[in-house]
Parts: sequence; C-alpha cells; structure tokens
Amino acid sequence: MSDFPGFTPELFRFLHELSENNVKSWWEPNKQRYEDVVRSPALAFITAVGERLAEVSPHYVAIAKKSGGSMMRPFRDTRFSKDKTPYKTNVGIHFRHRAGKDVHAPGLYVHIDPDEVFLATGLWHPESSALKAIRARIDAEPKAWLKARDDAGFRKLFDLAGDSLKRPPRGYDKAHPLIDDLKRKDHIAVMNLEIDDVLDIGFLDDVLDAFKAAKPYVRFLTEAVGQPF
Repeated sequence: MSDFPGFTPELFRFLHELSENNVKSWWEPNKQRYEDVVRSPALAFITAVGERLAEVSPHYVAIAKKSGGSMMRPFRDTRFSKDKTPYKTNVGIHFRHRAGKDVHAPGLYVHIDPDEVFLATGLWHPESSALKAIRARIDAEPKAWLKARDDAGFRKLFDLAGDSLKRPPRGYDKAHPLIDDLKRKDHIAVMNLEIDDVLDIGFLDDVLDAFKAAKPYVRFLTEAVGQPF
C-alpha cells in the first residue's frame, strides 16, 4: 500500500506566495519547497488513487511521474497567451483514459489552488470527431443519456458545466428535446470543494467516492467515443 501523508496548509501557502511572486527569481530558490510540499505529496496522492482507481474503471490510469504523468507540469505555455507569468499557481491532476493522450481525452480531474478547489469528470474541449460521436449517441440513445446525466447519486455531487454553441449543431433541429445537451462543446461535470476538504484526512476517500458516483456519466461519454469503460 502507498503512503499518502495528506496535503498540508504548506501547499496552499506555497501556491499563494507563488501567485504573489510569479517570476523565475522567486521560483529558483523555492524549488525545493515546491518538491517537498507540492509535488511529493501530489505524487503520493496519485499513487494512492491508482491503487483504487479500478473501483471507478480499470481503463483509467494514475501515473505518478514528474513529467508525462497524471500531474500537470508547473510551467505554463505562454506562447499564445497574453499572460506571460511562467508558473501555474495550482495543482492539476488528470486521471485519463488509457487511450487518451492529453487533457482533451475522457478523464477525472482534481484541481487545487488557494482560490478554487474542484473535481471534474468528462471531456473538456474534445476533438470534433469525439464531440460528434457524443452527440450521435445522445440522439440515438436519449433514454440512456438521461439516465446517466440525471443519475441521483451523480447529480447530488456534480453540476454540468462547460461551453455551448449558440446555435444548434449542424444536422440537429432546434426543437430537438435534448438540444441543450447537443449544443454542448464541453461534456464536463464539476464538484466544488473547499480548502478544508483537501486538508481533511478523508480527502482521498472522498475523491474516489465522488468519482465512483460519476460512473454513469463518465461511462456514457467514454463509450460514446468508442472506448471501453
């Protein structure tokens, strides 16, 4: 069994200080702090989740690596952004489907920062082919979609979120009974949390319980894009 010590207030203190000093001259002398209070416990958390992720799905993976794994790298891609601050001021952990290659694949997400803590499931900004496949399945299997979308255990914890088209997608009538779902550009659901939830000794169990509650929704979307759940 893995040894996940839990997250501490030092994680939030570090991220807050980084947001106030988002420059290389501050980062360099504080890199060891990042390793000690942010990355190391986050990797331990990923390992611990991985030992139980099959409770959600055997096809989703937890990879505890400093680079190329479930934990997003701390360096921002500023090439196409007006915001040129070099470092992310949050912890982002994405448990992707084993067939997925990036953040746009089906996934289970944990977001931790001093201003916002949440869990998310589904597909964020999916490729057009995946989005078309989801729309086609919603249209073909409306009862199955409604059963998944409105599952009581899921909706008790999660709210649907993400961007939508202003007009119906091509091929779908504006009078379609599920037009609001068909107009979605993101198929994600979000559960908001508090900092105290992250610091609680039961955080690991709470995250896994939430992801298990989201299984009907994630199963529908995963299978819609042609992947096993």
